[in-house]
Amino acid sequence: MLNTLSVRNIVLIDQLDLAFEAGLTVLTGETGAGKSILLDALTLALGGRGDAALVRKGAETGQVVAVLALPETHPARVLLRDNEIADDAEIILRRVQYADGRTRAFVNDQPVSAGLLKAVGMLLVEIHGQHDDRALVDAATHRVLLDSFGGYDAELAAVAEAHGALAAARKAVDVQRARVEKAALEEEYARHVVEELSALKPEEGEEAGLSERRQWLMGLEKAAGEVSDADEILNGTNAPGPTLAMLLRRLTRKSDAEAELFAPMAEAVDQALVALDAASEALEAVRREMAFDPRELEQTEERLFALRAAARKHQVECDGLPAILAQYAAEIEALETGSETLTELEAALNEADAAYRKAAQVLSAARGKAAVALNAAVGAELPDLKLGSARFIVDQQIDPERVSAHGYDQIAFHVQTNPGTSPGPMMKVASGGELSRFLLALKVVLADKGSVPVLVFDEIDTGVGGAVADAIGKRLRRLSQSVQVLTVTHAPQVAARAATHLLIEKQAIEEGAFVRTHVRPLDIETRNEEVARMLAGATITEEARAAAKRLMDEVGV
Repeated sequence: MLNTLSVRNIVLIDQLDLAFEAGLTVLTGETGAGKSILLDALTLALGGRGDAALVRKGAETGQVVAVLALPETHPARVLLRDNEIADDAEIILRRVQYADGRTRAFVNDQPVSAGLLKAVGMLLVEIHGQHDDRALVDAATHRVLLDSFGGYDAELAAVAEAHGALAAARKAVDVQRARVEKAALEEEYARHVVEELSALKPEEGEEAGLSERRQWLMGLEKAAGEVSDADEILNGTNAPGPTLAMLLRRLTRKSDAEAELFAPMAEAVDQALVALDAASEALEAVRREMAFDPRELEQTEERLFALRAAARKHQVECDGLPAILAQYAAEIEALETGSETLTELEAALNEADAAYRKAAQVLSAARGKAAVALNAAVGAELPDLKLGSARFIVDQQIDPERVSAHGYDQIAFHVQTNPGTSPGPMMKVASGGELSRFLLALKVVLADKGSVPVLVFDEIDTGVGGAVADAIGKRLRRLSQSVQVLTVTHAPQVAARAATHLLIEKQAIEEGAFVRTHVRPLDIETRNEEVARMLAGATITEEARAAAKRLMDEVGV
């Protein structure tokens, strides 16, 4: 329910804080006192269109705050949680209107878009009156209202499930058909790629290994020159070995007297020869270690360059070539087996379509029965509302080509206001007063069928009186037993049945200065006086007071 409404600097309202109670609350007051302003403020808080003209003259901004209490499972709380808005104990809607036309919206003190605020507001409050912008009788909501009245949740769930399966089956067919068509268009190229890469047999990580092997082989090739140079020095025509060997022989042939003199030299030369032999042996060891087939470098480079050329052709890294091969192989397989798979999927699609249509037909039949019952229930309310010759009609249009999660029915509420006239959409056929009474009858019938928690009726009793006004009051009272009802009224018969009575009046702030809209709750005595004013007009007589007391006594106030 709506707990409080706080308004700051909106048109004639400078500062206003209202607390509301459950049940039926009436708002009364003389014409021009500001009743419509109060509803405009509430509409703004619910996400309605902003307007710079709403800001009180001289103020830079206006603000409206609506505080509501809701059960934990209410759809508005679910919507807030889905949008990561704090789900506090109370739901606080706040709208700031700037004098330059801008607005800002908040839910539980978190900034939100005006669209989200409106979506939340539509789940909380409905404002019904004689104007199109407040009636909230969009034909798109009529199906939801009929389904809520009918109570065929199982049939609705079956259609939704069947529609989901149908959508999945249709998507599977579309995807498979696209694959087959693509494979057919690219078959020749795909077979060429598969043949080429299959011959190449690329492996992931192969490029890195080949590159490393190539560098090593190139290093060996370069080192081979160094080995050849070393061999020429140690063993070539100018090698020191033979010369040193000849010198050693000459030194060892000296006489005994000379031998002793040249012994150190002979020993050194001998050691040099031993060192040269060791160097030659080391060189041979290096030569054996470096032994490689020169063709290996050529083969390694050919393989590496072939992989890189293929990678450039397909615009991938070398490691991506196996994936390219798998991709085109899969396309060829899809072409070879795709038609068979597509046939199977199309058969599954036909089955899903048949299942959906069967479920949709069952739902349409249930809606047809609910439509008859709703016609009768609303029709029973019309005579007392001075609409006895009128008819309420649920127009059900069944279009098997219109496939949706809600079936293929289009539902619209039509009315026939007079015998012999053609029925038509409620918004187009009914006059302002008739529309309000049709809506009241509909709301009374649907009161326990998932209505929003707060209903606001704006002068729905305009142009009627006596028994009709009393009938409206009775129905508003009945309706308030299920939801919170606020109504702006000029009918004493309606005002007398309220649980709470708020009087809206103009109040001068200072003599000669601007006025403001003021709202005050009435007790039993002041209520009697206000009802008497509504009965008598400008001059309240004792007869009017007595008539007001009798009226309030009759309704049990």
